[in-house]
Parts: sequence; structure tokens; C-alpha cells
Amino acid sequence: MMTTEFQPTLYFKKNCPYCFKVRLFLLEAGILGKVSIVEFEPGTEQEQAIRATLATAFDKVTFPAAETALGVFQKDSDGLIDHFAQLHDVALENFSVLKAYVEGPLTSLGNLFRENRDLKAAAQS
Repeated sequence: MMTTEFQPTLYFKKNCPYCFKVRLFLLEAGILGKVSIVEFEPGTEQEQAIRATLATAFDKVTFPAAETALGVFQKDSDGLIDHFAQLHDVALENFSVLKAYVEGPLTSLGNLFRENRDLKAAAQS
């Protein structure tokens, strides 16, 4: 009887900065080919189907998310990076591109997101 090895599946929302962060880690770690990536456009039927699948594992579905082992799901970009770093015995301090992304564009995007949220809330009150 032939068995196939499980390959983790990651679910990425297109243009999501946190999904990009995980993809960047996988690429820089040289393990991008060891996972399956399902990337979807927001607002599509594909997203609805993925959310329905993940809703069985999470109270609140966010992306990135992954099936890291058969029937075992995980979310959160930092948690996923830590999981795959440990699984493949990778030292995160050696990742200069990931570090530059997190400390540069990702931090700026987070600040803009919070500023936009606060401005919307102020405009509504």
C-alpha cells in the first residue's frame, strides 16, 4: 500500500501584508516548495469556501491560516513562522529580508491601518 506524505496547506488572501510576510519567510528559508499555497481574491466564492472550512477550527477566521498537520489548523503570521522555523530547524535571526520587511513596510502599513481606523471612528462620533 502506498502512502503519501502530508504537505501543509497555507491559505493566503491576495495582497495581505501578513500573508506576504509568511511567504517571504518560506522563500528566504528555502522551504517554499515544501508547502502548498492556496491564494484567493477577497470577496470571492473561493474565499467563502475557505472560510467555511477554517470556521470549524477557529472562532474567528483570519489570514494567513494553515493546515499544518492533518486536521490541525493554525493562524497568525508569527505563529506560522515559528512553527515552520522549528519544523525545519531554521534560525530566524539569519533572515535579513524578512527583518527588513517587518521593520519597514509592514510596520508602516500597520500604522496607516490604525490611523485610518481611528479617523473613521472619529468621523462617526
